[in-house]
Amino acid sequence: MTRISRRGLLTTGAAAGVLAASGLPLRAQAKRGGRLRVGLAGANSSDSWDGRTHSDTFMISAGQGAVFDTLTENAADGSLRGELATDWEASPDAKTWTFNLRQGVTFHNGKSFGADDVIESLQLHVAEGSKSAAQPIVSSITEMKKTGDHQVQFTLAEGNADFPYLMSDYHLLMYPAGQIEEAIANGIGTGMYKVQSFEPGVRFVGTRVDSHYKDGEAGWFDELEFIAINDTTARMNALMTNQVDAINRIDFKTESLLKANPQIRIQEVTGNQHYTFPMLTNVAPFNDVNVRRALKYGINRQELVDKILLGHGQVANDTPIGPANQYYFENMEQLAYDPDQAKYHLKQAGLDSLDIDLSASNAAFAGAVDAAQLFQASAKAGGININVVQEPADGYWSNVWLKKPFCASYWSGRATEDWMFSSAYEAGAPWNDSQWDADDSARFQNLLIEARAELDSDKRREMYHEMQQILRDDGGVLVPMFANFVEAMNTKVQTPDVIGNLWQMDNSRFAERWWMS
Repeated sequence: MTRISRRGLLTTGAAAGVLAASGLPLRAQAKRGGRLRVGLAGANSSDSWDGRTHSDTFMISAGQGAVFDTLTENAADGSLRGELATDWEASPDAKTWTFNLRQGVTFHNGKSFGADDVIESLQLHVAEGSKSAAQPIVSSITEMKKTGDHQVQFTLAEGNADFPYLMSDYHLLMYPAGQIEEAIANGIGTGMYKVQSFEPGVRFVGTRVDSHYKDGEAGWFDELEFIAINDTTARMNALMTNQVDAINRIDFKTESLLKANPQIRIQEVTGNQHYTFPMLTNVAPFNDVNVRRALKYGINRQELVDKILLGHGQVANDTPIGPANQYYFENMEQLAYDPDQAKYHLKQAGLDSLDIDLSASNAAFAGAVDAAQLFQASAKAGGININVVQEPADGYWSNVWLKKPFCASYWSGRATEDWMFSSAYEAGAPWNDSQWDADDSARFQNLLIEARAELDSDKRREMYHEMQQILRDDGGVLVPMFANFVEAMNTKVQTPDVIGNLWQMDNSRFAERWWMS
């Protein structure tokens, strides 16, 4: 059996160093108090406390990052630690996992947390009609068994060495059993902050919970105020005029204005965030692999890094597995901009030229419209005529993404290869934004299942490298660049030395991990 204990970690001689690196500030560094005001992009008028719908920074930060908890948590240094679970153990084939749950935890309405809450919360994601992005994670569980008031046993269809990581997915929020509708309506969780007010797409205000199980480890602000500011210019101005204390997704074009202000500092973290152009591979002409290959050769990746990211990132190779992943295929031959190759593949598809629409909005990522226009210009030399359709920011994720055949998008990346692939490339996954399936590559889908259960690291590396190469050559998602996480804050806002690089804003856990000087 494989056993990992958070208590064991914290009682080792190296505990203090590990704790500092994990994103939990040392007690001597942090102090309690103050109100944190944050201007965040990624809000929508359709936002709610239903974790199944969370898709961008505002609700991830308010949900998992403040009001709710998950079973496990990704630390800032990339390691995994328990949140509502204290420890877990696996059978030798990694098909059966037993999680011990934290005792003495209560929801904001006073209900005690236990095994029933875990089972009922996870079942939400496989309920009839559910469109949760975590559906592939939960559907892999064939049985959820309560083996004690504070113990749950999961049996999986196939072995999965990464299963404890998957339980940290920000969709898998824990709700009170028998009261889930009320909890979603009012925001009732076990997190460090309880809801005082919430106006979807506008504002969230939360106050610190007294006598919380994380006391002394996290949660230093007395109050939180998250303000939805989707417009990049407005967000920058709000920070510069002291209307907010921190913002995400700064505008690289006007970064110099922030740097010139002595009361503002910029924080940059390299991770697996990638900006993408997914195409629906079940819709013509994108169902033709040669059309997809033509588009891959028609995009000038380095130009996008230079002009859109202004150096805050690196060229990507049409795979979502990035430099922060264990099995990143760093030495895979890089696809280069080559209009002649684009023309060649169009001819292989029986076309002399290609006319397509590309939907874009800066809601997808900062500079997405400009990136689409640069793509338009570079592709023209390869016989590809792209009509850039500028879409409204509000409702982009519900009206454009997953619906329009070709659009701009972004992903924060995931902690493990299987988590990333199963979220966005597994056949049938709700967030598979290219509809990539066995008709596109049966080999890829088979490798996904095999690698998930493989416990030999060298064999897993071979499999994941092959999968990355398949996506580079045949995949339905253009991944031209990895973008660093760049945010800005007033100098009075303090952060640990190590910042999480899985999601924006310290894995969207800034409400727990940061503090006021």
